[in-house]
Amino acid sequence: MVRITRMLAVGMVAAPLLAACATIAPSEQPVSVTGSITYRERMALPPTAQVEVTLADVSLMDAPSKTIAQQSFTADGRQVPFAFSLTVDERKLDPRGRYSVSARITDASGKLMFITDTHNGVSFDSRPRVDMGTLVMVRTR
Repeated sequence: MVRITRMLAVGMVAAPLLAACATIAPSEQPVSVTGSITYRERMALPPTAQVEVTLADVSLMDAPSKTIAQQSFTADGRQVPFAFSLTVDERKLDPRGRYSVSARITDASGKLMFITDTHNGVSFDSRPRVDMGTLVMVRTR
């Protein structure tokens, strides 16, 4: 009887440890957030315009957002729409977090020309690719 009790006690201690070993680690696959940016105004960008698209963690209120991924490039004479692709390691994402994509275009001196003015939320639900569609920016004055 004592022997059976000991075996049960050892089994109860070992079972959670073995279960922990069998737990699947979070996926190490990168997640890609894609889409394009544009604006409605009929005007050409200067060739030196700087384009920046950012994926940020906006979970905390009254605190600055935390940049998760960013893509920056010079227009080099190209015009909107601009395609973007942001890649993020899924391990950096908190399933309870709120994430948003924003975009901005500045001239060569850094003066803001266009920016997204709405929240463009991203839902990560274990898909390897999230397509944001077309994000529309507004002109600044």
